[in-house]
Amino acid sequence: MFRLRTKHRTLGTSDTNVALARQLRKEMSLPEVLLWRELRGTPMGVKFRRQFPVVGYVADFACTAARLLIEIDGKVHDMGEQPEHDARRDAVLRGLGWRIARYPAVDVLADVAAEAGSIVALAVSLRPLRPQTGAPPRSGEDFS
Repeated sequence: MFRLRTKHRTLGTSDTNVALARQLRKEMSLPEVLLWRELRGTPMGVKFRRQFPVVGYVADFACTAARLLIEIDGKVHDMGEQPEHDARRDAVLRGLGWRIARYPAVDVLADVAAEAGSIVALAVSLRPLRPQTGAPPRSGEDFS
């Protein structure tokens, strides 16, 4: 039987937001494409997702283990009401426990490997020391 879902397991995101993320994956900008080539897979054991739907937004990249969202900002992010929109969006996401890192698109185009290395290093530094899975050790059990 077919069942229409209104919320996805991806952080309670709506069907519309997931559809938008899927569309944006097909229409990534050049800096996003170049960066994705560096971040795909698991560099240094860190997994990234592209065009990640969260709440009512779609982040360019995300590392869920580190609760880190990465935004690649083009010139439009400096014009008009976009800076205020970005600030409101960041405040909402920070309130939900996400960290946001913004990188200018021109920096990504200038040296994609360096920017990718910076992003991976940040994600590695932010992720928890132990995976947050399963029950904690019982009293008297070793942590290692």
